[in-house]
Amino acid sequence: MATAEINKTLKEITGIVSHIIKLPETKMWMDYDKEADVLYISFKRPQKATDSEMVENGVLLRYKGKELVGITILDASKRQK
Repeated sequence: MATAEINKTLKEITGIVSHIIKLPETKMWMDYDKEADVLYISFKRPQKATDSEMVENGVLLRYKGKELVGITILDASKRQK
């Protein structure tokens, strides 16, 4: 039987599903560095980005040529609702 903590986590995850499925790739890897408070979302493994672009407060788009290969989100924990 699911605990209250598991139910809360499931609710949070299902709340972001509609956003995740709109991303440009169907396969992705996510890594969170708690110490640095950075969330890495990679669309390719290994990523090997050749360029990056800061689009808004601490969000970096990572490119290999013209192809978006990842997103880096700085201060990730501060972006919670």
